[in-house]
Amino acid sequence: MRQKSFLSGNFKGYNLASFQKDLLAGVVVGVIAIPLGMAFAIASGVKPEYGIYTTIIAGIIIALFGGSKFQIGGPTGAFIPILFGIVMVYGYENLLIAGFLAGIMLTLMGFFRLGTLIKFIPKSVTIGFTSGIAIIIFVGQIANFLGLSGVEKKESFHENILEIASNIGTINVYSVIIAGICLATVLLTPKVFPKVPGPLIGLVISTIVASVFFADQVPTIGSAFGAIPNTLPQFRIPDVTWDNVVLMMKPALIIALLGGIESLLSAVVADGMTNTKHNSNKELVGQGLANMITPLFGGIPATGAIARTATNIKNGAVSPISGVIHSLVVLLILLLFAPYASSIPLASMAPILMVVAWNMSERHVFMHVLKTRTGDSLILIVTFLLTIFVDLTAAVEVGLILAIVLFTKRMSENLVTAKALPNLDTDDKKVETGVVNDAHDCPQIAIFNVEGPLFFGAAMTFEHTIMNTINYKPKVLLLRMGKVPFIDITGESSLASIVRDFNKHGVVLLSGLSDQTKVMLNKTGLYDTIGEENIFAHTGEAINHALTKLDRNKCLGCKHFAFNECTQLSQSTTADPKGQEPLSTI
Repeated sequence: MRQKSFLSGNFKGYNLASFQKDLLAGVVVGVIAIPLGMAFAIASGVKPEYGIYTTIIAGIIIALFGGSKFQIGGPTGAFIPILFGIVMVYGYENLLIAGFLAGIMLTLMGFFRLGTLIKFIPKSVTIGFTSGIAIIIFVGQIANFLGLSGVEKKESFHENILEIASNIGTINVYSVIIAGICLATVLLTPKVFPKVPGPLIGLVISTIVASVFFADQVPTIGSAFGAIPNTLPQFRIPDVTWDNVVLMMKPALIIALLGGIESLLSAVVADGMTNTKHNSNKELVGQGLANMITPLFGGIPATGAIARTATNIKNGAVSPISGVIHSLVVLLILLLFAPYASSIPLASMAPILMVVAWNMSERHVFMHVLKTRTGDSLILIVTFLLTIFVDLTAAVEVGLILAIVLFTKRMSENLVTAKALPNLDTDDKKVETGVVNDAHDCPQIAIFNVEGPLFFGAAMTFEHTIMNTINYKPKVLLLRMGKVPFIDITGESSLASIVRDFNKHGVVLLSGLSDQTKVMLNKTGLYDTIGEENIFAHTGEAINHALTKLDRNKCLGCKHFAFNECTQLSQSTTADPKGQEPLSTI
């Protein structure tokens, strides 16, 4: 996989002014990433410092080794339901193993150049599961927002709803006040101070209010998870066994697929904002390396963060240095201010995640797709509901299968197989379908216009249409296939069946074959079965050849007059075609 060198690719023309822009962007994004990193970790069922470690380590690796100049990597909201489910079922240690395995998978996906496969995932599927994840995140924060006590975290969505409902009587008014202050600050800060990170300001103000007025009245990070250490993460290899590897293979695949999808979507967003082009395969390798190394320091799975990447660009970033600076800012704040983070109320984290969920829901796009009332609407709803009530794996699998089925149905409907004849009333005598009727249809030559892909979804209809239409056994069957862009093995099989059946009493002619169709017919041997002498580049040549195959006795007295030559043929006094000059036609 040949790549541009790191320096020439990302730092060409880099200077002091560029560094100043990267420094500003990196500082802003780093400040924003701190509350998000802790919030995503807590919502995923792990300690908040693990989210900070992920932001530091994965952020640097993704910036340096990824395929986008502007990508900001770290923990994201999309991972929350998946990681929480893994922690609930398998435990934190196995989450580290799953993250490491996902990193290997992502790296291999990059090396095998699978980055471009992102374009084959329908938007209705991505919007469906993204909106479903947003609902799960939002609902998952209701308990902390209201300060409910006695709520047990469950793996399934409906069980969590029941837990909230059964404990609704334990609302903590102080938590609601703190959450309301933080929410108001997060929403209002961008309107008053656009350059100031609202989540951080919301955390600071609500934490100060809680500490001064409601001390010991609301749960905090410290009371729930203990103090956040202001030290560097320690290197530690997880306890890996073969049984654990096998056990975590499927969760790892889910992490890898979602991480790959989200990171590449983020890179596409960055391309649109900067008029650049990312390297999708290199991006997957960068994501893979990050997810292989981060678990060794206790970090959780990471991917490209769309919102933080967009913020990075809006603040003037020009190179991956901004991503490195963002991680170093988080590291510096961890070392200097970690003890103070223990005082942050859980109620302050809830509205931050709720706003993240609201923003990632893509509600406008969701409603737009829904209003189309097409197959995409069905895919969207199915993926959305399965994400919420089953899991992301089932949602994506069923969504993709449903998309393939509906696509196949649409494509099969595009195949048109209809009888045609030259339109003798026009100057060019173009072969058209609209001129065939009971009184104007050659009894010996059947011409069909075949238009559209001849593949497994349309092959049976194609075969039945022709065989049912020509049950009167014409002598020549001419298939005009100039508008068949491709044929698969099922389509070839149906064509072969027609040829075998028809060759018992007549001959099959083909015209206008595409290069792909010729290659397929040659590979299967059907080209030789039909015979090169019966395959033509143009319809006119095929019709001339077809006229030489006629039984002239049957032409006598014929009143259909399908071709220019029919007048002569119907009045001919001889039934022996030998020695005659070829009849001219269109």
